[in-house]
Amino acid sequence: MMKRFIFAGHAPAMLLCASAMLSPAQAAAPAAAPVAPAASAPPAACKGTIYMTFDTGSQSQAQLIADVLNKRHVKATFFLANEKTTRGDYSLDPSWAPYWKARVAEGHAFGTHTFDHVYWKKDLANGLIQVKPQFGKDGGKLASFTDQQFCEELRRVDTRFQELTGHKLDPFWRAPGGYTSPRTLAAGSACGYQHAGWAPAGYSGDELPSDKYPNATLLKKALANLRSGDIFIAHMGIWSRKDAWAPANLDALISGLQDKGFCFATLREHPAYAQKTGQP
Repeated sequence: MMKRFIFAGHAPAMLLCASAMLSPAQAAAPAAAPVAPAASAPPAACKGTIYMTFDTGSQSQAQLIADVLNKRHVKATFFLANEKTTRGDYSLDPSWAPYWKARVAEGHAFGTHTFDHVYWKKDLANGLIQVKPQFGKDGGKLASFTDQQFCEELRRVDTRFQELTGHKLDPFWRAPGGYTSPRTLAAGSACGYQHAGWAPAGYSGDELPSDKYPNATLLKKALANLRSGDIFIAHMGIWSRKDAWAPANLDALISGLQDKGFCFATLREHPAYAQKTGQP
């Protein structure tokens, strides 16, 4: 079983994968639930800070996520890859420009998730990096990248994001599945992107089977275990989960954490990344 490295912005931790993450099972995408109109103000005084992050996915929950963040006055960090969506297009197609422009205007932060959602497989003895893109012309095939080719894969998202929004990405990247190696971390750093994982308590579980990991259980666990400084991860829609996580849990999680006195910030404000916000 492969291990993935998870960084919380302080001491790194290792978790075993509970399942094969981010495999796009061909299940029907769930419909987004309506967002309640009532809004809440952020806590007057913060007792701690949570860093909410979202990776692209099927995008079935994209608008709901934006609505909840606006309602709760939360700024988040989005990690973007060009993934197939439930609309039949891809998340970095021109058709998504209005969505991303609106999130830029709201003050969210943005990092690269590799353009073709490229999974690291292993570091090769010849100095190359073996990877497996999920999308693109080589989707599903093993490939060998040089450090420069890996860097270019990260920068492709930045180039497209500028074309769509007129703005550059922040200097963060996140590996699909959280799978990293010394070589991929070094390649990302060399071209100006620092890897951003998540805290063990910050794993939403939205990729896991909903019959074994129901939303109520995931919500209770997150509310009980999240601590100040933790990076939280969820996705903008998962193909394989029958009962989508966000409609049931996102608003309840944010409001529950705010009731505990937590505030929210982007990774631009995280101590591990705040000194490295110069653009790549």
